[in-house]
Amino acid sequence: MPASSPPEFREWSIAAVRLLQGVVYADDEKLWGVVLSSRSALEGYFARIGLSLVVDENERYAFVRQWEEDEYPEGYEPLPKLVRKSSLGYTATLLAVLLRDEYRRFEEDDLHNERCVLETDTLLEQWKAFFPASSDEVKLKRELQTALRRLDELGFVREFSENPESWEVRRILKARLPASELETLKNQLVAAAAARGITEERADA
Repeated sequence: MPASSPPEFREWSIAAVRLLQGVVYADDEKLWGVVLSSRSALEGYFARIGLSLVVDENERYAFVRQWEEDEYPEGYEPLPKLVRKSSLGYTATLLAVLLRDEYRRFEEDDLHNERCVLETDTLLEQWKAFFPASSDEVKLKRELQTALRRLDELGFVREFSENPESWEVRRILKARLPASELETLKNQLVAAAAARGITEERADA
């Protein structure tokens, strides 16, 4: 038997668990409503474990991030990392940069659609520019699809349709890969492509 009764259930407890699992989007209207209505309670709960709640009402998503060392309030001891950063690897990073660049173009040019949706075959044409011309296209497409599934797990994309195969680029990618970092990463990927024997002109096309 437990020594004492558990605390009273709060509706925001479900939202807290979902936020610890990943991004919460306004598409889930009920959960999004709880995040907005219980924002103060959630912020207080997460602060106890060294996390900040980030809510972007314009872009309509929320997530939690780990405090940086200089963000700890006075009297707080450093806490173990709960949200661990994982290395994406070359292919997933390449795809994230390509998608982020497409999302930037979407925001600038597409005034009619609410979602940034890209077909896999369209992405494949951009993808091939970062690999030798002699590469097997079937293998490259398989690697692209693997990278898409990896970004799907992270909440950066989600499958939009199967025929033709297409993916929606999710808004959280803007927060995870801000425009200020985009050009730097693009230049690094072009340099990596050149090191793999690909001309800079082709990789930058």
